[in-house]
Amino acid sequence: MKKTIATLIAGLFATAAFAQAPTPAATTTPAAAKVEAKQEKQAAKADVKEAKANAKADVKEAKADAKATKEAAKADVKEAKADAKQSKAEAKAEHKADVKAAKAEHKATTVAAVTPATTK
Repeated sequence: MKKTIATLIAGLFATAAFAQAPTPAATTTPAAAKVEAKQEKQAAKADVKEAKANAKADVKEAKADAKATKEAAKADVKEAKADAKQSKAEAKAEHKADVKAAKAEHKATTVAAVTPATTK
């Protein structure tokens, strides 16, 4: 009986000591580390993919802005050319009118000077 009691007490102490030790599931096993590393790698790949997509979107937006700016500049140049053409036409018409008026005035003065006044 003493042997049986001693065995039971030893078993009790062994169980208590085993209960205090960390469980093997709590420690990371090599398989769990591999799974965790794989998940981190996939997350990093997803981040890189998202960053690339954002960069592409930024480039597209910048190109669209540049195109709009270029088109606006072209429209401004076209408008300026049209204004210059109109101003030139107006100046030409005004000059023609001035020349015509000057010729008419010259003709009136020369005709008056050439024809003598008749006295009766």
